[in-house]
Amino acid sequence: MTTSTTLGYDDLPELLTRLTGDEKHDWSALSTLDVIWVLYDRVLDVDPESPDEPERDRFLLSKDHGPAAYYAVLAAKGFVDADDLAGFGRFDSSLGHHPDRVLVPGVEISSGSLGHGLPIAVGMALARDAQERAGRVVVLLGDAELDEGSNWEAVQFAGRLGLGRLTAVVVDNRSSTYHWPGGIDARFAAEGWSAERVDGRAHDALERALAVTGDRPRLVVAEVQR
Repeated sequence: MTTSTTLGYDDLPELLTRLTGDEKHDWSALSTLDVIWVLYDRVLDVDPESPDEPERDRFLLSKDHGPAAYYAVLAAKGFVDADDLAGFGRFDSSLGHHPDRVLVPGVEISSGSLGHGLPIAVGMALARDAQERAGRVVVLLGDAELDEGSNWEAVQFAGRLGLGRLTAVVVDNRSSTYHWPGGIDARFAAEGWSAERVDGRAHDALERALAVTGDRPRLVVAEVQR
């Protein structure tokens, strides 16, 4: 669990207002806000005082075309200075339009091209097993991102190997071109994943679903309107 700070969920709207600019991608960002908050507030074993601890959990933001919510949560939890939010997207800011793992404490991958996060997460989970290290790997995707075929190779591979350290969270706001209601859950389950669909704004339900681990990879579909 992250160390406590003076900032909480109710502070996030004010933190988000500090991020400005045409590339903020409000709806993409806000669709992930509650999931990211629950992960950092209740689920992940990460600490802003030691962001590179080898045994920590890993969180990968693959749905990264709207990182504003991610930056706001990182600021609330003490990974980045809240005063730096106002520089979002400027040439001299560490907080770019896509997160950079070299520049932002707590960021695990430099992301941008959709469809890469889940394959990277599979590799991380596999490495954890090989090295016998503690810690989970959690990756956040969007439903539209699943139109990228590389995801399904990763889904199949993780299911066959039974990567129980791996959790994928898909924020489903029905933005996929080829959306099939209920199809996300069914397809992951058919490939050997433990799958559950929950309200993507209900913190207790998200916490319960995200706490589930076992000998299979875990899928949580977080359903939101936007």
